[in-house]
Amino acid sequence: METEPKKIREGYLVKKGTVFNSWKAMWVVLFDDGIEFYKKKTDSSPKGMIPLKGGSISSLCQDFGKRMFVIKLSTGKKQDHFFQAAFLEERDAWIKDIKRAITCLEAGQKFARKSTRKSIRLSETVDLGALYIAMKNQESGVKELKLEKDKRVFNYCFTGSTVIDWLMANNKTRNRQEGLMLATALLNEGYLQPAGDISKKTVESVSDVTLLDQHDALYYFADSGFYCEGYSSDEDVIWKEEFRGTVVKQGCLLKQGHRRKNWKVRKCILRDDPAYMHYYDPTKGEDYALGAIHLRGSVVTAVEHVQDAKKYDIEGNLFEIITSDETHYFLQAATPTERKEWIQAIQSVAKTGK
Repeated sequence: METEPKKIREGYLVKKGTVFNSWKAMWVVLFDDGIEFYKKKTDSSPKGMIPLKGGSISSLCQDFGKRMFVIKLSTGKKQDHFFQAAFLEERDAWIKDIKRAITCLEAGQKFARKSTRKSIRLSETVDLGALYIAMKNQESGVKELKLEKDKRVFNYCFTGSTVIDWLMANNKTRNRQEGLMLATALLNEGYLQPAGDISKKTVESVSDVTLLDQHDALYYFADSGFYCEGYSSDEDVIWKEEFRGTVVKQGCLLKQGHRRKNWKVRKCILRDDPAYMHYYDPTKGEDYALGAIHLRGSVVTAVEHVQDAKKYDIEGNLFEIITSDETHYFLQAATPTERKEWIQAIQSVAKTGK
């Protein structure tokens, strides 16, 4: 007797089209034997299905220019499918579960998660995720600096040499050559990103991406508050102030538009000090925010109904943000747990952020 496929993970990802090569936000569901993707979460039939048997999974953060956190899934018939996660931890979680599902499928076993995460490129003794967390530690990690170069200011970044120095000083590697290999793995896996012309040109022009052990090669943490600015007007400086806060939470939510009242998937990034939530088109990256919600003094609550939401099949897991100037924003999380987490995070930022 055949059993129903086991649902392992689901959520919004941006998928690259197989015919027109356009990127669109999809609701993606991972089962123990395949992946289904839907145009909308509420659709009853999937837009497509990808079998996992004989497949392989890898991350290709450097292969699509400015697109970060891209996952490549190759099927047993050598067809390639590309998905983009909203942030680093989300990408790693999808890769881990897809890889485990493929392994269990090939071995004829039921899906079960392993208790530890291993690097997908280095030996089993190296955990890039744990190393990345250590590097980001505000007390003992790599110091993020404000550096000026070529009439531009790079915020929250560091040099390639600084990375190697830190690895050696913290006994993560025995010499600079080993440190360079480890730092390059962090770059290839998307934990580190190039900033500035020198490091970017190396990533774009060399087939085997290598981190540069140089004082003029700049990099930044993938989910940091990094941004670059030229010598601009006071208005630009004020506008960029919004982006200087620490990222508290990020991910994809459905958001109601202010004018047409339609609902679209938006990548939301919550920052504190200053307290803002910026929202983006998830298919176009983070170079330009579609809008910002100033959260200082705002109120956020769970709601059961939103006017005109039903005609868009929008029901459940809704919440409302009312700003200090009484602007109302309506959003929908994917699950009750996710809604609770967003509400708690926004409430905290609204109280403490400026």
